[in-house]
Amino acid sequence: MIKTSQLQADTAVFSMTVGAGDYYLGKVSAGQTFRILDLAGNQAADTLFYSAANPSERYSATDTIREQGNVYLTAGSILRSNENRAMLEIVADTCGRHDTLGGACATESNTVRYDLEKRCMHACRDSWMLAIAEKPEYGLSKRDISHNINFFMNVPVTEEGGLSFADGISAPGKYVELKALMDIYVLISNCPQLNNPCNAYNPTPIEYLVWNA
Repeated sequence: MIKTSQLQADTAVFSMTVGAGDYYLGKVSAGQTFRILDLAGNQAADTLFYSAANPSERYSATDTIREQGNVYLTAGSILRSNENRAMLEIVADTCGRHDTLGGACATESNTVRYDLEKRCMHACRDSWMLAIAEKPEYGLSKRDISHNINFFMNVPVTEEGGLSFADGISAPGKYVELKALMDIYVLISNCPQLNNPCNAYNPTPIEYLVWNA
């Protein structure tokens, strides 16, 4: 569902550009709204969410999909935790659909899906591991790397029930906005994947913006 935002970039209390293959890790307080902006188009943003009060409570694809009865996310979707509590609501979306099933690229999956020589290529799980190593104050560890959302990524479910990585449906300037329903940590890997169409074979930067309630 396409729903535009009334928020203006010049009123954001925080903004930063996240380079291709880089990460962002930060806190969003309950009531704040943040935007992930696809600057150049067809760029996947692999994202994890945690309760800031207790990071063992985290975004759950299982609970979110079950409660909303849909494998895709868009405006109006409520993201739920592994304790089945509402964490965030998507309040604006100009892309129209975001993936919950495709998972994040890793050196292991690059090897299995593409070629042994791809194992050394940078992957989203590398970015997440770097984030938790460089920012220990968030109290995250390897065991906290779990279900993620692939914002802007197009992963159609086939008639046979499988998944396919297809050309993106995003475009330059498309965005998704989420309102925090509790204090949360946001961990984004701006995907470096070069082997499938999720980034149009050309990873590009995204912008991250935050507004107060």
